[in-house]
Amino acid sequence: MSEKASPPFEVTTSRQFESWLAETGCALLVSTYQAGMVLVFGTDPQSGQLWILNRRLERPMGLCVDGPRLTIAGLNQILQFHDVRSDETTENADPLFVPQMAHFTGDVDAHDVAFAANGQTLFVNTLFSCIAAVSETHSFRPVWQPPFISRLAPEDRCHLNGMAMFEGAPTHVTAVAPTDIADGWRDRRRDGGVIVDVASGEIIASGLAMPHSPRRQTTADGSDRLFALNSGAGEFGHVDMAAGGFTPLAFLPGYLRGMAFVGDHAVVASSKARKNRTFEGLPLHERLEREEVAPRCGLHVVDTKKGDAPHWLRIEGVIDELFDVAVIPAARMPELVGFKSDQIRRVISIEQ
Repeated sequence: MSEKASPPFEVTTSRQFESWLAETGCALLVSTYQAGMVLVFGTDPQSGQLWILNRRLERPMGLCVDGPRLTIAGLNQILQFHDVRSDETTENADPLFVPQMAHFTGDVDAHDVAFAANGQTLFVNTLFSCIAAVSETHSFRPVWQPPFISRLAPEDRCHLNGMAMFEGAPTHVTAVAPTDIADGWRDRRRDGGVIVDVASGEIIASGLAMPHSPRRQTTADGSDRLFALNSGAGEFGHVDMAAGGFTPLAFLPGYLRGMAFVGDHAVVASSKARKNRTFEGLPLHERLEREEVAPRCGLHVVDTKKGDAPHWLRIEGVIDELFDVAVIPAARMPELVGFKSDQIRRVISIEQ
């Protein structure tokens, strides 16, 4: 592990995680609102060892990387970063993401975030139970709401949390329960979870335990699949977009949130479930007791074809929960400029 970052936590990996990450040529971006950090995991090209960078942000959750753009959903704002590498230094240079814009939304409990085809930033507005777009004049602009939500109100009625994108548009969402009552989802955490088709408004999978992170994957052969996390059961699985239904492919020991793809592998984040009412009585706890294994905080690399999880990274210390994962392609040691560092005063770019 590189000494450059000196992170306030300990990281251990499987025997092949570092070499796998190096072979992909990618770096991984991970958010933890519990610890107020965004983490970067890359590879030091000199030593071949794991390289770690951590930046403190206020309650970071959803992440999205699209070319030179990076957006992060925070406590009361959607932050926009941009890779400011100049044309002269792009060859073999790592991304340098600098904060350039912030859309102040208020504390709407923003979860997943994504870029639309028209360049707009979309996010899951959990407090108001809708998909929203950032606005230059207001806190947000509603884009879509589930059919079972009668009106927009700051009541977190269904705990809408995840959003799958395909060709620049949201196609599927996850919610903990299809309720239209303030905070009504909490009474149905064990088996009320649903996955909803955005275009039709139909529920295509139900009976889930607090599902999160629906994601579309297009493979090299052109096939398109929808995956999701049955978080409260510790299950990574596939969703049949035509016939409906969720099929578990792998059990991962932890409360699952956050998923991104690297080729035919999914990088899934797992957390140690909090000891409070929200996480009590879930199938995950029963499965962990049956398997006689403790919940883990970290990343699992899952083969989407076989369901095997050959590589992993575990985090111990001040971090117990993770929320989202994003892939930074063609990156070894990408930089994320912090708001309180001297670097933010020195890095200046000129638009040509």
